[in-house]
Amino acid sequence: MAEQIGIIGLGIMGSSFARNLSKGGFEIIGCDIDDARVAGLGDISLTPVASPSEVAARVDRIITSLPTAAAFAKVTAEIAATGRPVIVADTCTLNVAEKEVGRQLLDKAGAILLDTPVGGTGAQAAEGDLVVFGSGDAAAFEKVRPVFKKMARVVHHLGDFGAGSSMKFIHNLLVTIHDAAAGEAFALGIKAGVDPQKIYDVISASVGSSRVFEVRGPMMVSGDYETNITARLQLLLKDIACISQHARETACPTPLFTLASELHFAADAQGFANSDPAAVCKVSERLAGIERG
Repeated sequence: MAEQIGIIGLGIMGSSFARNLSKGGFEIIGCDIDDARVAGLGDISLTPVASPSEVAARVDRIITSLPTAAAFAKVTAEIAATGRPVIVADTCTLNVAEKEVGRQLLDKAGAILLDTPVGGTGAQAAEGDLVVFGSGDAAAFEKVRPVFKKMARVVHHLGDFGAGSSMKFIHNLLVTIHDAAAGEAFALGIKAGVDPQKIYDVISASVGSSRVFEVRGPMMVSGDYETNITARLQLLLKDIACISQHARETACPTPLFTLASELHFAADAQGFANSDPAAVCKVSERLAGIERG
């Protein structure tokens, strides 16, 4: 009989977790507030249930992939109410204080919350090309490590609860800067008359490249930020708020990140909230007076 693993939240990332774990031999006990997401996973080993409490009733290990602090709080409360001694590996990017509330709630109920955000885009998640930034109870983490190894390229345990989020903030600070840098580079090239495909081909093979350039560059070439979305801008803006708060709490200036964040806010103001963050390229193009249609 296949091992079972619970997944709560089957959006861009959670659905990729489910597909890769199903390929890895796990049976998924999953739920999502959007029935269409569950239906879209009908080709994998998935048993859908109606609520987080039903997931907790059937498995001893759960992965959560949730979009907001409110969703995280609701889910952890429902799991705690079951009183089952489950291990919950939370992959969300949230303020550590918000996660700590959930950890204490689950601890009182005899369950364990691990802080395990992941690094990578939706496209990378689909390929299992993620990095897990794990933290929290070491023994519990080892029970979840075999699960992570089926859905990620690299799995780290970084120490006490919250260390994973600290690393994720560093990661997404760089992603935010690389998004903006790539968009600005394409705008400069296009303004100078260089074909955007040529920019991508040359730079992606050079020292000036980055994983963000390689993953989101093709969208910047085409100007299409609605197809094959790797993440939604509105979720990155939530992460940006977490990073900004973390930087204030640690009294660390982040001038490059702050400027790059403004370009993402501009993309949101221009109607790209539900588009890929690669849309910052469009912001740079408009600043340069470029209109590609």
